[in-house]
Amino acid sequence: MPVLNSIADSQAMLAEWRRHLHTIPEVQFALHETSAFVADRLREIGVDEIHTGIATTGIVAIINGQKPGRTIGLRADMDALPMPEETGLDYASTNPGAMHACGHDGHTTMLLGAAKYLTETRNFAGRVALIFQPAEENGSGAKVMREEGIFDTFDIAEVYALHNAPGTPVGEFYTTPGPIMAAVDEFTIKINGKGGHGAFPQDTVDPITAAVSMVQAIQTIVSRNHYALDDLVISVTQIHAGSVFNVIPDTAMINGTVRTFDPAVQQMVMSRLQAIVDGQAASFGVTATLDYGNGDPATINDPDCTAFAASVAADITSCDATVSRDMGAEDFSYMLEARPGAYLFIGNGDSAGLHHPKYNYNDETTAYGATFFARLIEKALPL
Repeated sequence: MPVLNSIADSQAMLAEWRRHLHTIPEVQFALHETSAFVADRLREIGVDEIHTGIATTGIVAIINGQKPGRTIGLRADMDALPMPEETGLDYASTNPGAMHACGHDGHTTMLLGAAKYLTETRNFAGRVALIFQPAEENGSGAKVMREEGIFDTFDIAEVYALHNAPGTPVGEFYTTPGPIMAAVDEFTIKINGKGGHGAFPQDTVDPITAAVSMVQAIQTIVSRNHYALDDLVISVTQIHAGSVFNVIPDTAMINGTVRTFDPAVQQMVMSRLQAIVDGQAASFGVTATLDYGNGDPATINDPDCTAFAASVAADITSCDATVSRDMGAEDFSYMLEARPGAYLFIGNGDSAGLHHPKYNYNDETTAYGATFFARLIEKALPL
């Protein structure tokens, strides 16, 4: 079936809402203006309950169906990125240094559109829990909402989410059962040597040569310690050392990211990183410490929920449920650890990539996403 007629009829209003959200991007948990706007729209829509202040600025709103039944959760992230906008749009960010460069303004609007339809029709048996989440980009807001008890408090049985996908035709969906997004970890290596004049390196213990050797050795974890058909990414993304042309510094620092799906692979990387840091430090006569931080876990779709969600999406336009998993990360993983559910991508058309200063969410996508959420509820909770 195509986009629901009443949602299509609301498209201009939904675009206006989304563009307003685009002008007021806020980051992490400090989404006070964004959250207030969403709560105001929910009151206008007429949902049955609005619970604010969860994870500081998160919201859970409840819509009751015509008969009792299970509660299904639908999640939208609301936060923006701490980066400048370069779109030149007449509704560009008015908050310097913040931008909706990942389309969370669109995700929020999709869920508001679904809320409007579901409140008007209530063609389902059970309840919908609308989850508006802060701090997806940085802060693991999904984990905080879970820890604050939303799944038990609202008796949520399953949970679903959408994310827009630049480069995929508008309205087309894709997903996969099992792991769909990677676990994301970070590491910092601090190297201490002995600085001195660049003309007399024999009098120093050079932390830069040790750092360079460590970076080269780290690359061998993927190529020599890991089974080639398993997914693993290790990227060194920062090296900091020195400030003057003719001075060998006392210290150097290396930062990087690790992306995995399998906890055993994650443990192997941690072990090998420690061995490399210790061995290279001894080889170069420096001291070095590894600080390894476990971030958000892998996002793992429940196979049955994924098959069901894919069937709903395929009724709207099309859905490829066989795509490869993605080495990006998503804190929706914490919600899928708490309850079965599925995470899907929806096409955003030919736009700049996510996290790009010229990115803009495509307002044509909203009707498809809102229809997906609405039809998922009607099919999961039939009267």
